[in-house]
Amino acid sequence: MIYFLVYFFLEVVISVEISSYLGGVLTFAEILLSAFIGISILINFRKTLVENMTAVSYNCIDLEQFQRLNLFTLFGAILLIVPGFLTDILGLLMQLSTFTSLIVNRYNVKSGKCNSSYKEQYNIKKDSDVIDVEIISDNPSIK
Repeated sequence: MIYFLVYFFLEVVISVEISSYLGGVLTFAEILLSAFIGISILINFRKTLVENMTAVSYNCIDLEQFQRLNLFTLFGAILLIVPGFLTDILGLLMQLSTFTSLIVNRYNVKSGKCNSSYKEQYNIKKDSDVIDVEIISDNPSIK
């Protein structure tokens, strides 16, 4: 309960300071813009989830990173929808930490197979076991 009161106090103080500097119209526009961004993140969350699941299946990220990335994205989008400057700042920080870790994982991969598809990996493994041979028959009746 005390954490909620501290949060509520900080939200009110920060919102009053920023909205007094920006004015009513820009504050309203910021609330609408942040809600629109949060809703669009939630709409596109399915694509992010699929990308993260693919990264887990290729061992690019572990399950802990997978959970953290998805929870930060989801919780950050909800915070962007809730009106208030402190919630918007926290929501943006959660989104930026998600994008930062995705970029770091993309360029600092644990396995060299993270950027190739499953079919390419399977075909390379399958083709490496095949011996290419040509059979030439001396019998002219067999064609």
